[in-house]
Amino acid sequence: MIMKYPESRLRRLRYNNKVRELVEDVSISVNDLIYPIFICEGRKVKNEIKTLPGQFQLSIDNALKLCEKLLKSKIKNIIVFGISDKKDDSGEISCNQKSIVPKAIKEIKKEFKDEFLVIADVCNCSYTKHGHCGTIVNDEVDNDLTIETLAKQSKILVESGADVLAPSDMMDGRVQLIRKKLDDSGYVDIPIFSYSVKYASSFYGPFRDAVGSSPKMGDRKSYQMNFKNSFEFIREIEQDLNEGCDAIIIKPALAYLDIISRVKNKFNVPIIAYNVSGEYSMVKAGNQKNYIDEKSVMMEIMHSIKRAGANSIITYHALEIAEILKNNEV
Repeated sequence: MIMKYPESRLRRLRYNNKVRELVEDVSISVNDLIYPIFICEGRKVKNEIKTLPGQFQLSIDNALKLCEKLLKSKIKNIIVFGISDKKDDSGEISCNQKSIVPKAIKEIKKEFKDEFLVIADVCNCSYTKHGHCGTIVNDEVDNDLTIETLAKQSKILVESGADVLAPSDMMDGRVQLIRKKLDDSGYVDIPIFSYSVKYASSFYGPFRDAVGSSPKMGDRKSYQMNFKNSFEFIREIEQDLNEGCDAIIIKPALAYLDIISRVKNKFNVPIIAYNVSGEYSMVKAGNQKNYIDEKSVMMEIMHSIKRAGANSIITYHALEIAEILKNNEV
């Protein structure tokens, strides 16, 4: 039996704040948040990224200071991106312990032990002269050569202390090869959080400014997914799960809430949504123009991502969200 108005008044469960809080079924915790850190060479470097207000390129010493701040805010999950002074044609330069990300991870682990879950992004775009995510052969990214480099890079990152690997390149077969490389080296317990669903999106612009990874020729549409497709994500996720990934990352988040929801309903796998640079910067720009209330919009976006089905969120807003949660401003 379905009750109708006036016996059923749906506003009763919204009539005051205490009732609303009691029946809420979506919440945000600092444990849901993953903070991205951009690490560069040098000392005492703190360069604000113009298209990512409030975010910085940091040398390792300043990255450690940021980590102290994160701990005080009870944020214990980070994902590390490198900004390399040296580049080559294949990204092979990333495959040694003196590369920027392995050096940074070693220092973070030395300083903070296991207080952070350190996720290492695995990709070549920050290390190639051409800005693409792999080795170019005949003007195309060669899939099979690229995944060999990614597997080598992955082993180096784990040897440096990375707790989780997050391959973001969108090459076919890379999860399988990385998993094999790790297992053969004795790292059977290291999880892979694969960017299984990564669209060729215009929302990445500020990130590419941050790490200097814009392609010098062409675009990434031959390996990142077409946003005009509704079902392509199914095969991508199935392939990565079959190859041994442990959780999936969906990127971007806000314009792809439908995909997050459909993945949640179809697959029994943890979902991490990446609230990407363009999404963040739009909120910042709107606030600077006094078009929106930043805190309210930011929290609405975060709850929408969780409501769609994400277990956790990579977001540049993490410190601000932690402060809001601490002060019970939600």
